[in-house]
Amino acid sequence: MTQNDIPTPDQDAEATLESQLRDEIEALRGEIEQLRADSLRERADLENQRKRVARDVEQARRFANERLLGELLPVFDSLDAGLAAAGDQTGPLKDGMELTYRQLLKVAADNGLAVVDPVGQPFNPEHHQAISQADPAGAAPGSVLQVFQKGYLLNDRLLRPALVVVARHD
Repeated sequence: MTQNDIPTPDQDAEATLESQLRDEIEALRGEIEQLRADSLRERADLENQRKRVARDVEQARRFANERLLGELLPVFDSLDAGLAAAGDQTGPLKDGMELTYRQLLKVAADNGLAVVDPVGQPFNPEHHQAISQADPAGAAPGSVLQVFQKGYLLNDRLLRPALVVVARHD
């Protein structure tokens, strides 16, 4: 062994310092990667929360008038009953009731309300409530024969089911 092969204390200190610096650089790189991953996770969480809030706001907007429209349903029922009682009569009173009814329905429809009046359609338990069955001639089994009370949907969500009479199955 020669004198040049033996490390000097300065070379030992330099090698140790270099090793410590490499270890510290690797530790810092690991921390940076962890912080980058945390940042991406936080961004994703924030984006998901933003979408959730936007969805909740949209739902609240679509159904904000649900209570008001629900309270107007008896008014629709009364106008329906009045027009049915007027039958074939003509005159300014019936004309005024029909006009009022059409205007009220238009305003309600503009706010997302749709009438469920299923006469002749197949019974749908999601939108209809059967109150009795009957055996009429010529009607398809399971079809709606008569509507006692119209149902209503608010933006495709059931506000009130239609009360119906259903054709009995043979």
